[in-house]
Amino acid sequence: MIVVKEKEGTEYEALNHFNMWGIRKFGPPEGAKNVNLSISEFLPNGGAALSSSERERIYYVLRGSITVGDEQGREYLLNQHDMIYIPPDDKRDMKVNGLEAARVLVIVVNI
Repeated sequence: MIVVKEKEGTEYEALNHFNMWGIRKFGPPEGAKNVNLSISEFLPNGGAALSSSERERIYYVLRGSITVGDEQGREYLLNQHDMIYIPPDDKRDMKVNGLEAARVLVIVVNI
C-alpha cells in the first residue's frame, strides 16, 4: 500500500492548457503501473485547447464549473461533483465557467 498525503505531489505543466496549475499526486514513478492521478486548478478564463490523448481520461469536478467540448461541437456542462469520461483518441477542449476557479481531479489510464 502507498499513502500520499494532502501536501504531497509534484507540480506539472500540461501541454495545451492555459491559466492553470497542476499537481500530480500519484503515477508510475510512485508505484502505479497504468494510472496517473492529478489535481488541476483552473483560474477563471482558464482551460485547455482542443486536443486528444491515446489514454483514457476521467475528469471529476471538485469545485466550480467547466464546459468540455468535443470535435463535433457538442458541449458538456460539468458542475461540482459531476464527471466526464473521455475515451482514447477523443478530442476535447475545456473552459472554466464564471468567475470562480475550478478544481478538477484528473485520472488518466495508460492502456
